[in-house]
Amino acid sequence: MTFTRSRSLDAWLLFIAALLVIGAGIGLRDPWPADEPRFALVAQQMVTSGDWLFPHRGVELYSDKPPMLMWLQGLFYLLTGNWRVAFLMPSLVATMVAIWCVKDLGQRLWTRKVGLYAGWALLFAFQFTFQAKRAQIDALVLGMITVANYGLIRHLLKGPDWKMWVLGWFFAGLGTITKGVGFLALLVILPAAVASVRGWPGVKVWARDKRFWLGPLAFLLAVSIWLVPMLMTVWLSGDPEHRAYLRDILIRQTAKRYARSWDHPQPVWYFLTVLAMWAPTILALPWAIAPWSRRLRLRHDPRYLLPIAWWLIVLVFFSIPHGKRDVYIMPALPMLCLALAPLLPGIVKLKLPRALLYAFAGLLVVAMLGMGVAMLTGEPGFERKLRLERGMDLATTGTLAWVLVAIGTWGVGSLLWFRGRPVQSLFSVLAAVWVMYGITVSPLVNDSSSARGVMRDVARRIGPDAELGLVAWKEQNLLMTQSRTTTFGFRMAWKEQLRHGLAWQAQVPANRWLLVQDVALPACVDRTIAEQVANSNRRGWWLVPMAARVNCPASPEVSFDDAARAAQIEAQNE
Repeated sequence: MTFTRSRSLDAWLLFIAALLVIGAGIGLRDPWPADEPRFALVAQQMVTSGDWLFPHRGVELYSDKPPMLMWLQGLFYLLTGNWRVAFLMPSLVATMVAIWCVKDLGQRLWTRKVGLYAGWALLFAFQFTFQAKRAQIDALVLGMITVANYGLIRHLLKGPDWKMWVLGWFFAGLGTITKGVGFLALLVILPAAVASVRGWPGVKVWARDKRFWLGPLAFLLAVSIWLVPMLMTVWLSGDPEHRAYLRDILIRQTAKRYARSWDHPQPVWYFLTVLAMWAPTILALPWAIAPWSRRLRLRHDPRYLLPIAWWLIVLVFFSIPHGKRDVYIMPALPMLCLALAPLLPGIVKLKLPRALLYAFAGLLVVAMLGMGVAMLTGEPGFERKLRLERGMDLATTGTLAWVLVAIGTWGVGSLLWFRGRPVQSLFSVLAAVWVMYGITVSPLVNDSSSARGVMRDVARRIGPDAELGLVAWKEQNLLMTQSRTTTFGFRMAWKEQLRHGLAWQAQVPANRWLLVQDVALPACVDRTIAEQVANSNRRGWWLVPMAARVNCPASPEVSFDDAARAAQIEAQNE
């Protein structure tokens, strides 16, 4: 009985720690760039308009991503009534589920201890924790793919288990309508099939069983949740805007984005540098390669083959296109943690890995204390940058300094308390960093990191009865607006937005204002009359009343100060 209770407490400790680390700060901040305001705005418009099938960003259809994340954010809003809570809930749920999957899979394939090591290794991998506390699409697709991997691996290594087989395919389908790459989870079948054909023990695909085809049917069913009603609506409506949405999301944003990437160019070896973001977990990799090799070559152990091979498949897949982002390979992290977990108890007993863990924890502590003390006693460059680019005041930066000192002090205490136990020391330091980041740093920097402060200031200046038009705007401006607001397109070139905005303002000159991003402010606006708004997210904004327009036409041509500035505008508009 005592042993069973101890095992249960170990698991509860993992999940309570995960809930604290990931969940700390939910409800205390607004969506921040990049991407968070976009998805939250689309979800908000879904709820208010009732159109859940065709996402909108302002007056335009939003076709960059399938709507799954926005659906979930809208659903959580209907459940909670609070957007500050709702927009982060999909990431929280998805990452908690991912931790459970690797923990349970490690326990089933090896031992309870291995499962716990896999869960802890995933929780404190830097990129995982950072994205788990964000509302970008990547944490959700990681969760979908990990559930798919979980179901497929249980069937392939512990089966036949046709329920798990169907579960794996179904969540691969849900991952595909979350972000097109969700189908990658299915590629774990390839190394299993090769191992089965070569006679490796403990792995089989059961491809000749008729129930095999339940998997592909489950995938089609999951994809059809969104694809079928969307296609039927496009076909029945005949709306050109709907047809353009269909072409863009199914062709340009999927096949063309992969085959001919137009953004984020990186060299083929880029993701080898991204692996550093998986610290501290990735620090164990050099000591895992030789044991992995022995278990694969001599023992033919498929428990290592499937997660390692799938991790490498994902690395290769995303290294091929020209465009790359660090988050692309993040869904492979849970399987790497699973493959490392059986070796971690032995690795952390070795002298050099222990020294690395201590050094990693020590560097974090020194960095926190050093930055905090420097901000309190001196005038470091990064503090000036926060004030100039983020619009933070002295009170905010001063409080932030004390938070850093508090984290550093906790870190010193952790190193002393857990002396001789480097893993516990490091995890205690990391937990303090993430929890304090959520409950203190996020609220402190919220106004300057979101558009709430700017849009509150704008509403105060123009008054409750005025109307506001947005030009060269970002999603956070429309999401956080507290005034009656009009937009003139988002993808539209800024000059075109200005034309429409100036004409709109001229219709009711006494009651309409334009909010214009500083780099798009036309030369015909008198800056001594227009009102400059505080910087937010490294962008400046100007409030333009009708009186500030000096020879600005109500429409047609709008000129900027010089050709170089116009080129800058077009580049940013892209």
